[in-house]
Amino acid sequence: MTHAPARADPRPRPHRREVLSFAAVGLLAYAADLALFTWLRGPVALDPLTAKALSFVAGCTVAYAGNALGTYRGTAPGSPWRRYAVFLAVNLAGALVQLLCLTVSHYGLGFTSQRADTVSGAGIGMALATILRFWGTRTWVFHSEGEGKVGSWTG
Repeated sequence: MTHAPARADPRPRPHRREVLSFAAVGLLAYAADLALFTWLRGPVALDPLTAKALSFVAGCTVAYAGNALGTYRGTAPGSPWRRYAVFLAVNLAGALVQLLCLTVSHYGLGFTSQRADTVSGAGIGMALATILRFWGTRTWVFHSEGEGKVGSWTG
């Protein structure tokens, strides 16, 4: 019995360096978001929604700069303002994924404890949102000219 030769997967796969760099930038952006939110809620005494909106935009800006200057340096020619706008949209979609996970768990499934909210919003929601953000960032924000995704990496 003969077997057909295995075909190479035509979909681009991220390099290890890309994933690690994206994660490091994400941790830095998260730290900036958290620190600014804490400061705006504490000493500045802003309401929670205003403080979170401002810290979210600041965190996105840190993530964009880190990815543009580090992870995806040299890719995506064109307007940095357009890329930043798309980057913000991808990050808003990630935030909606986190809110959806929390909403389903808390209101749909009835898991209303603080621990359940943390697991669904900051655990499961964050994991799914990170996958979406990584895919959206490399597919729509930092891609080669004329392509829908970054390069043609094969792993």
